[in-house]
Amino acid sequence: MLNTEALTDICLRLAKYKKENKELLSYLLYDAENPLNYAEEVKSTLLINFQNLNKSSYTSTKEIRKIVRLLAKHAKYTGSKEVEIELLLWFAAMFLEHADTRSSHKPLQTIFFRQMEKAKRIFPKLHEDLQFDYSMTYNNLIDEADNKVRYFNKNDFQL
Repeated sequence: MLNTEALTDICLRLAKYKKENKELLSYLLYDAENPLNYAEEVKSTLLINFQNLNKSSYTSTKEIRKIVRLLAKHAKYTGSKEVEIELLLWFAAMFLEHADTRSSHKPLQTIFFRQMEKAKRIFPKLHEDLQFDYSMTYNNLIDEADNKVRYFNKNDFQL
């Protein structure tokens, strides 16, 4: 068993080298008590990225991939399925609002489909009350996507 001083040294050493380690340490020290507030902070920072999306399918696909990577990283920090589903549903709503959903650019569509599949896979892992709370939002997103996104099959994503 390590003493407090040894643990402090290890944490400082970890924080010294990689940006991801520093971000995780920052989350654990300052935001771990309320992961949903942390999710709101992440959403507000990434909203700017969505608002500044390029209209070109190729460059918007690259920008959206970056947003997905950042969402996954922050969801991993929390280790909470509730935060993960919150971020995924937010991403889907922002995608439908800001991305070119009628584009025939296959990679752009695939990003959206994969995130919706990931959300669908998380639902059974949530507590029943949370499943009920988020299912309405999820179903509304599916309906909206069915109207807006090319090649979207609503039946593939039903819970």
